[in-house]
Amino acid sequence: MHRAKCVVAGLAALVSTAILSSTAAAAQCGNDGSGFQAWVAEFKQQAAGNGMSPSVIEQALSGVAYNRATIRADRGQKSFKLSLDQFMQKRGGQAIISRGKKMRAQNARLFDSIEQQFGVPAGPLIAIWGMETGFGSFMGKEHTLSAVSTLAYDCRRSDYFTNQLYAALQLVERGDLSPAARGAAHGEIGQTQFLPVNVLRFGVDGDGNGHIDMVRSKADALASTANFLRGHGWQPGGGYQPGEVNYAAIQGWNAASVYQQAIAIIGAEIDGD
Repeated sequence: MHRAKCVVAGLAALVSTAILSSTAAAAQCGNDGSGFQAWVAEFKQQAAGNGMSPSVIEQALSGVAYNRATIRADRGQKSFKLSLDQFMQKRGGQAIISRGKKMRAQNARLFDSIEQQFGVPAGPLIAIWGMETGFGSFMGKEHTLSAVSTLAYDCRRSDYFTNQLYAALQLVERGDLSPAARGAAHGEIGQTQFLPVNVLRFGVDGDGNGHIDMVRSKADALASTANFLRGHGWQPGGGYQPGEVNYAAIQGWNAASVYQQAIAIIGAEIDGD
């Protein structure tokens, strides 16, 4: 494996471009699909006014459509209301542990390299990889830019997802996101399901090919996940069970307590702790 390389040059400029000032004018949000295309037209003008390339804007947004599956998913996140045992069963915790141990052995050089660079052991990375996409086997079927655009238009979290949409445009511009890309219902990308802003902030070129490909490169996805955890306070050599120093970094991955506990349990089994 090539030595992983973090995308750090110009990061502050990238993120500041991606994230709009709270005082910036915003297109009118909506709670159904009736105003979506008008919103897209207005957003294109605003994005150009904020310095985005008109050709990139058109390339990225010409095919977007209001995504009702995304809205249904956004309104119906029920799995996080389960007990820990129910959640582990629903997510196939034991199967992830069993297969995860094999994945660790098969990719030992990759995981050793990631731990050396970021201080994060294989276990929690494999737990996240397995729970998010079944080790890259299913990354979602929704059109990514439509999903993010729909949530940027939707009034519930418009500001948050407008920032995600600007980040997605930047990923398209630099060749790290295809306008035709498909992923999860909220616009999560790749094998460990990063939202676009997090790809900008924490994305790592783990295979050294000059791009961050969260979909096709497990090295990029896993190194980026380790960098995310490090960016949320992970300390090399520290424990990651509840009450231990690195559990807070796991909490940064997902706000649901059952998800956090599942990462810790599955990771410890895979690491042999």
